Amino acid sequence: MYLSSIDRPGADAAPTAGRSRLRGITAVGGNVFALGTVSLLTDVSAEMVTAILPVYLVVGLSMSPLAYGALDGLHTGATALLRLAGGYVADRARRPKTVAGIGYALSALAKLGLLAVGRTAGAIGLVIAVDRAGKGLRTAPRDALITLSAPPHALARAFGVHRAMDGFGAFLGPLVALAVLAAAGQAFDAVLVTSFCIAALGVLVLVLFVRDRHDERPPAAVATPREALSLLRSAPVRRLVVAACLLGFAVIGDGFVYLLLQRREEVSLSSFPLLAVGTSLVYLLLAVPVGALADRVGRLPVVLGGYTALLGVYLLLSGPLHGMPLVALVLVLYGSFYAATDGVLMALAGPVLPAHLRTTGLALIQTGQALAYLASSVLFGLAWQLWGPATAVRCAAALVVPVVAATAFLLVVRATTRTDTDNHTDTDTDTEETA
Repeated sequence: MYLSSIDRPGADAAPTAGRSRLRGITAVGGNVFALGTVSLLTDVSAEMVTAILPVYLVVGLSMSPLAYGALDGLHTGATALLRLAGGYVADRARRPKTVAGIGYALSALAKLGLLAVGRTAGAIGLVIAVDRAGKGLRTAPRDALITLSAPPHALARAFGVHRAMDGFGAFLGPLVALAVLAAAGQAFDAVLVTSFCIAALGVLVLVLFVRDRHDERPPAAVATPREALSLLRSAPVRRLVVAACLLGFAVIGDGFVYLLLQRREEVSLSSFPLLAVGTSLVYLLLAVPVGALADRVGRLPVVLGGYTALLGVYLLLSGPLHGMPLVALVLVLYGSFYAATDGVLMALAGPVLPAHLRTTGLALIQTGQALAYLASSVLFGLAWQLWGPATAVRCAAALVVPVVAATAFLLVVRATTRTDTDNHTDTDTDTEETA
């Protein structure tokens, strides 16, 4: 199936009039809400640690900034490399819930691990790698469960509901961490223990309330390594992976965006975590309506609109505006960017992938995007060091325009030509994108 045929508004809609008229977030199914609850609790736990981790390592454990930078890079690397493993295992075993559960459990245990390893940088790095390994293992199976649990015509809305709940957890996490620190006399250990308890509750919700899902293929039709390796031979999948890499390369990362704001507006260190809270608030408010919009007007236009909002963030950070208007506009646009891209991109990809390799395919797309993001962050940091933050962010802004144009070319123009062959069909026909 070509991308253009699945992105058209209503292309996946159920034939009955009653189902096509489903409105509201109740259309996405109870399993999506259960997964959203798991992600909400997990994100509260994760963001509690993220909010204090730099201070905990650099001040509490006297770790050098260089060592912390290496550990921070490990976050992205470990996640990206294990997404494919988690996706393939979930497809092979046909148990996405089990694989996701292992990932959630690893991340929960890592919170206690930070308490146990003491001040050894290598041991701390290993624990952080375990935490990120858990995230890498769970992400693709979780997203596959969403695609299998929601009706096709409401897929972007389902991801919007999940991401809104996930974003609410990210919004609450730093606030909970600040409250625990205040109640415990600035004891970092109390935050880590509380974080573990909340993450463990998330695992319990997964076990008790999330139903496992898999496609209806015969038991013998399991994913083989050869099939997984040949996934990129499908032209639509290949275009999606390349597009995801391009889009990932246009993102410089939350830390740089907030640091640029902090430098321009002299935001105090105690208030610095609230920048992430502001982005998360916008994200959770917009995720559901933007997902519903994507189901109506087309998922690709919404994704490209999100990257237009990201361009606005970069232009504001390099422009003349200052003060609270700058902070507010940047956080609103940045939250809008996430609402329009995070779940919607997965909703865009899900129907294109073969059923028995859906989780592997999602993992492949996520891995390409994550590795491109890692490269972008490193290069942006280098540009900042060589040319200064203003020039670096202008370069980032200049990169967004060709990235959006190239993505549109790949997923619209290329998808409507008759020169690409879809390895999963016997014909070479497809229909034009009308969204």
